[in-house]
Amino acid sequence: MTIDNVYHVLFLCTGNSARSILGEALLNHWGQGRFRGFSAGSMPRGEVHPMAIQLLARRGLPVAGLRSKSWEEFSGPGAPAMDFVFTVCGNAAAEACPVWPGHPVTAHWGIPDPVAVEGEEELRMQAFEKAFRQMEDRIRIFVDLPIRSLDRLRLGQAVDQIGQHPDSRDRPHVREDPELP
Repeated sequence: MTIDNVYHVLFLCTGNSARSILGEALLNHWGQGRFRGFSAGSMPRGEVHPMAIQLLARRGLPVAGLRSKSWEEFSGPGAPAMDFVFTVCGNAAAEACPVWPGHPVTAHWGIPDPVAVEGEEELRMQAFEKAFRQMEDRIRIFVDLPIRSLDRLRLGQAVDQIGQHPDSRDRPHVREDPELP
């Protein structure tokens, strides 16, 4: 855990314009000061998708300061040390990621890209809503994990399991005491 007793979490995607941005905003909301969310991309688009901003604002989440940025900001000297790094798109999961200082716990939480949906605005916004719900479900499960009582292996298994549930409605089974069934 970081020096300020706040868990730092980085959400990665290729373009850093939608899913990873949603993750950053949602974690900063649901983390209630115990978590600090960040987002980045391997090939950032340079701007946050307007529908992501519109959706977050409509849900009452702050959008000030959200921007599309490179993961290089978080891998170099002076970058905040990450406790967790989650990829949210298949491309970023398959790419060679930088070596993160401190060896954070990593997992893949793949979510379909709402930016890739074509068609009428209503259909595209439905895709953003679905991505938002999936990310929110996963983050709410994540912030409820007993992080301090889990060893690194069980913590890694728990965050992996969160990413394997498409709707994430089932909480991962994490035993507090390894001796209990």
